[in-house]
Amino acid sequence: MTAVNPATKAARQEQIAGILTQAQVRSQEELAALLAGRGVRVAQATLSRDLEEMGAVRLRGPGGAVESETAFSGPLARVAAELLVSAEASANLVVLRTPAGGAQLLASALDHAGWPAILGTVAGDDTVLVITRDPAGGADAAAALLRQAERKAAEERRA
Repeated sequence: MTAVNPATKAARQEQIAGILTQAQVRSQEELAALLAGRGVRVAQATLSRDLEEMGAVRLRGPGGAVESETAFSGPLARVAAELLVSAEASANLVVLRTPAGGAQLLASALDHAGWPAILGTVAGDDTVLVITRDPAGGADAAAALLRQAERKAAEERRA
């Protein structure tokens, strides 16, 4: 079954996040063209607002390419640094542990991060089940979440 994305702001931002995680984008104009190739038309001002809301970080990569930390910036990085106790993967599933009462907040941050590799989450009190799109993507997702949580925590300790 193929999912159909509605023409909503959230769907547009998910498409943006998907592009930024898969390609080196040099400008907003290039990003707009890549979105148009996916059937998403967007004005430059709207695209700029979307990138700001998503917490996209403009980085200079090889050859001047603009890279992004979109999937982990903003609320997800902060919430993961505060709440993520452990992450364990099996196939396309990841089990995240949090302190009591923290799972809903972490799951919500994951759901709103627009991380294309994640299909969805289910949260209990202190446990989040993450389902990845790739049948073997759980280990990569768990490792990425742990890395980002540790990096954000280290940044906050230095500040």
